Amino acid sequence: MSVQFTKGLRAALLLGVATAVSGPAFAAAITGAGATFPAPLYAKWGSAYKAATKNELNYQAIGSGAGQAQIKARTVDFGASDDAMKDADLTAAGLVQFPAVIGSEVIIVNLPGVAAGQLRLTPDIIAAIYAGKITKWNDPAIAAINKGLPLRPMPITPVYRSDSSGTTAIFTNYLTKAAKGWTLGAGKTISWPVGSGGKGNDGVAGNVKNTVGALGYVEFNYAFANKLTMTKLSNTAGKFIDPTPASFNAAAAQADWAKAPNAVVNMLALPGANTWPIVSATYILVPTKPTNAAGTSAALAFFDWSYKNGGKVAQQLGYLPLPAAAVQRVRTEWKSISGVTLPR
Repeated sequence: MSVQFTKGLRAALLLGVATAVSGPAFAAAITGAGATFPAPLYAKWGSAYKAATKNELNYQAIGSGAGQAQIKARTVDFGASDDAMKDADLTAAGLVQFPAVIGSEVIIVNLPGVAAGQLRLTPDIIAAIYAGKITKWNDPAIAAINKGLPLRPMPITPVYRSDSSGTTAIFTNYLTKAAKGWTLGAGKTISWPVGSGGKGNDGVAGNVKNTVGALGYVEFNYAFANKLTMTKLSNTAGKFIDPTPASFNAAAAQADWAKAPNAVVNMLALPGANTWPIVSATYILVPTKPTNAAGTSAALAFFDWSYKNGGKVAQQLGYLPLPAAAVQRVRTEWKSISGVTLPR
């Protein structure tokens, strides 16, 4: 399957899903905030959930760092973060963490004459670009693995997230694991030495789309929905792989959810000839001892419904639904939350 999905799948991006189920006798308003990585999916799930149950989701895609801050302050029913919190931090903040869906990050470029899936990149080259060590598109390191492509001596503009971002945390953790000589560290915020910033995945996608010579990292859906040029990427087997459902699944299938500490699995730079190297779950945070038990209960009900009914639309948008083992692990995590009504 090529980088460009079928026309039918593209059309599915524009469609919601309405599943008829029995809703409660009252309507609840569920508030959440955080990661932009899963925001397109939460919008579709929220629309479908409202149609099915009358309950409304109000989700603010403001970045993982801000989402963590809001749930710590108890100003929302749930926070959302692509950067999984550590056990000690969860305990200190009184939070329970669980995965919502699996997504993938891709590298996007704006290069005249270069189509989707033509450009090959390695983690070492990407790291050198963001470190300011490779500055032109006709650099020998890029040209050596892209013979025949019209690579011009134009400047490279690396685009990064300007906000506190779980997408950045995933990307920099990947480079820490896969790229030789990466020295900028890993986390939601990085002191980038070169390039320009964009707020949210949509900001990075927009900056790359509007800047000739740009390169950026975004969640797959943002690249696909904006018809941006995605690159091939070398994996741990040394194979240049396209971002496709099959290559995403090749990584996700290796996750051992039963043994995952705190329900967090690492799917970055995993082995396998057909494995896409930047795959990650995105996570939800709720209080262990909620001050608003009704709000937390409503949030859990929303995600329970989405696990059961939202798999198809997740796939249509390029995400991977949680496997049964992961959902089972989620339900185990929910049992540690006090004073809530757990979904049945």
